[in-house]
Amino acid sequence: MAMGKFTDIAILALPMRTRFRQIQTRELAIFRGKRWAEFSPFLEYSDEEASQWLRAALSWANDPLPELKRTTISVNATLPAVPLSEVSSILSSFGIFKTVKIKVADNKDFSEDLARVREVRELYPEVRIRLDANGALDVESALFMANQLRNIGLEYFEQPVATIPELRQLRHELEINEIELKIAADESIRRAEDPLRVAEEHAADIAVIKVQPLGGIGPAMQIAKDSGLEIVVSSALESSIGISQGLHLAGALPNLSYDCGLATAALLAADVTSKPLLPINGAIEVREVEPDQELIERYAASQEKRQWWLDRIQRCLNLLEA
Repeated sequence: MAMGKFTDIAILALPMRTRFRQIQTRELAIFRGKRWAEFSPFLEYSDEEASQWLRAALSWANDPLPELKRTTISVNATLPAVPLSEVSSILSSFGIFKTVKIKVADNKDFSEDLARVREVRELYPEVRIRLDANGALDVESALFMANQLRNIGLEYFEQPVATIPELRQLRHELEINEIELKIAADESIRRAEDPLRVAEEHAADIAVIKVQPLGGIGPAMQIAKDSGLEIVVSSALESSIGISQGLHLAGALPNLSYDCGLATAALLAADVTSKPLLPINGAIEVREVEPDQELIERYAASQEKRQWWLDRIQRCLNLLEA
């Protein structure tokens, strides 16, 4: 499998509206097969991990797609760990929404997290609120945060702690303390050697499924089915091309009970298309995306970065061929 098997490779550096996961510029590659696809593992990921993202991109570019069960997907807004003064302006970029995911544990000052969640509840008294710690808390801190916010009416807490034993312990502690709060697993699925272990060990109520990290729509659908958990399809902070893959997965799943985390193109200050996949009245249409050449040229990465990404793609191709 050589790079000649796909064409029009572009390496882009898209600015963010605000810092997210310590990222201010989202670097990614796009290329054309039968359809446009995106390859965007985060910079720190190993080639072994990144190769699954490339498998997903190649599959999206060239393989038949599963039949859709729905053509519009309800989505949540996403609030990074920002000061209170920025909460309203960032959420306004999502338009109308019924659910918001709030990032917490970006630093060790829990008072800022608690204040941010309470600010959202005050500004939007009717929305569903879910938290995401990206596994950054220990069990004691996660329990403390859940207890402090028990009157907020949280929908669920996504990856509050890092490991499956910690997730199990936290669920036990929540039950002992009579805190009704569902636990969602993200990193414990997409970065795990066995993505089904978290379900087998009853460590979560909800599985957060992402297309690129799981190697494509087909594997992601199988993991969703085999887990037996409720499913939320989410993005990996992609451009609209990457988001289109997640939307198709969400559209193809037999059951979808929760708003999906697929509105994150609203966090980008620039996209690859003049028709980005942004929510309208809390939902996004399932459709493919064509990039605009003018935007590709405007946000092209430096020559040094371009070569870094091309080398990375070749290394990942070699791993997929091995």
